[in-house]
Amino acid sequence: MPSILIKNGTVWDGENFICADILTQDKKIHKIQKNMDDNADYVYDASGKIVSAGLVDIHTHFKGISDDNIGISASMSSIPFGVTSAADAAASVGDKGIFNYLDVKTLVFVCADFKNNSAYFENTKRLIEIYGSRVVGVKVYFDTYMSDIHNISPLEEVVEFADKHKLIVMIHSTNSPSPMKEIVSYLRSGDILTHAYHGGVNTTQDDEFACLFEAKKRGIIIDAGFAGHMHTDFNVFKSAVRNGAIPDVISTDITRYSAYKRGGRYGMTMCMSIAKTSGMAEEDIFRAVTSFPAKALKMENKWGYLKTGRCADISVFDYGDEGFSLCDKQGNMLESKKGYRCLLTVSDGEIVYRN
Repeated sequence: MPSILIKNGTVWDGENFICADILTQDKKIHKIQKNMDDNADYVYDASGKIVSAGLVDIHTHFKGISDDNIGISASMSSIPFGVTSAADAAASVGDKGIFNYLDVKTLVFVCADFKNNSAYFENTKRLIEIYGSRVVGVKVYFDTYMSDIHNISPLEEVVEFADKHKLIVMIHSTNSPSPMKEIVSYLRSGDILTHAYHGGVNTTQDDEFACLFEAKKRGIIIDAGFAGHMHTDFNVFKSAVRNGAIPDVISTDITRYSAYKRGGRYGMTMCMSIAKTSGMAEEDIFRAVTSFPAKALKMENKWGYLKTGRCADISVFDYGDEGFSLCDKQGNMLESKKGYRCLLTVSDGEIVYRN
């Protein structure tokens, strides 16, 4: 495989911004050091750009894994936005052969169902058998608009099931029947609270984000889960950022509905732009799309970092003329003349996208 040298950029290695060049060789990161000679098959000048570890999207819905009603092409919704690894957050189709055709490295959360205020796991167990080692957790829709629930007891059942099977719980938390403080009290360290800044019933703002600070203290992962900016109230999110209740993880929750229908070219770069426009620091943004989600998925030894000897998953970004004007479900506007844009994506040492 041709070697790639990315020069003159500001490198985000998963932990810090550093000044260095990156050389790939045989699908791996061969060297990270300053002022390397242009001795490579392909040289990319990243002057003025950010060179990052390939992004990790912890919450997606890919066609062929999630239900086809919402699923979207994995490659087209990830690679052009710098995402090289992802987790599907509602695996339900049950065709493990799909992974042979994806350019994105993918894990799955299998769904658990609610009926008559109880959790049912028959289909969950079937999917665990089908997907095997790709299963990292259980996803639940703790939402009265989407599930037959009216108190916290079904969530308690899900946590017990996940504990038994050594899986993470990801909880969709919009319009829940229980206060957020109660929800996080049932979650364990490593579980994921997604759509943490929604504007529906029982929000994290109800107690001025005390529930989020308590959750973080206990090791619960806070996921923005922007969902095409429909499961995030921009005012709630901006208030949380001002108060220091920032997300651990930024994810897209991308579906075929959110990708191009709600304004702008939706993907991880727009989610990062929303976060920056809302006041998040650049270090926190890049941490939330690389090392933090890699750790949350227990893949920090493979994903989310630029280190010598690691798989060469690399993305290059600029922050410039990529403006947007978005309206959330509550009618709040968020606008900026600038935004993040992916210029180059390298997966396993191969250029898979170039702007």
